[in-house]
Amino acid sequence: MSGTAAAAPTRKPSLLSRFVRWIILRIYRMKGWKLDGNLPDIPKFVIAGAPHSSNWDFVFFIGATAEEGVQPNFMGKHTLFKWPLTNFMLDMGGIPIDRRKSANAVEQIAAEFERRDELALVIATEGTRSSDGTWKSGFYNIAMAAGVPIVPAWVCNERNILGFGPPIMPTGDYPADLTKIADFMLSKLPDFDRYKVLKAQAKKLTDEAQGA
Repeated sequence: MSGTAAAAPTRKPSLLSRFVRWIILRIYRMKGWKLDGNLPDIPKFVIAGAPHSSNWDFVFFIGATAEEGVQPNFMGKHTLFKWPLTNFMLDMGGIPIDRRKSANAVEQIAAEFERRDELALVIATEGTRSSDGTWKSGFYNIAMAAGVPIVPAWVCNERNILGFGPPIMPTGDYPADLTKIADFMLSKLPDFDRYKVLKAQAKKLTDEAQGA
């Protein structure tokens, strides 16, 4: 990939965003994080990351994606993009979501995928740090609406490893696709309880679909 998550910018990134990114990369490298697996050489995809257990998660994702030459994007409430933070938030990869619009968040992000030449959207699939490991379906709905693959991303905070899996193109069969993702995550951390919860969630959805 070219290292940008959108078409060529029309202005230079703000000094604040460049400084914050430099600090983040310094912290990432000082912590000794390592990569397992690479991001795909494709222009658009959703990075489905778990677990979301720390406020540092996005810092490590920025560091890991920078190692891959990719600037990640993330969704944020439109109110966070007001002056004087507008340029900073955009430069850091933020995509404003306005819930007052008739188009919902999935539709707004799908339109953003259509508008851009490149976009690597990071989504914390568990939603909150207090999750038991159950995934929200928003990441899947976005990938389906945008017609882009899902790249599973696993994290081991004990060993400071962040890894990327092979891209999975959503088929519309959520239980089956979630099972593929769960199997991959467990192949990396077989004893991790939150990935076991994810596997159980996929099995429950599969059983419900088969019994419908």
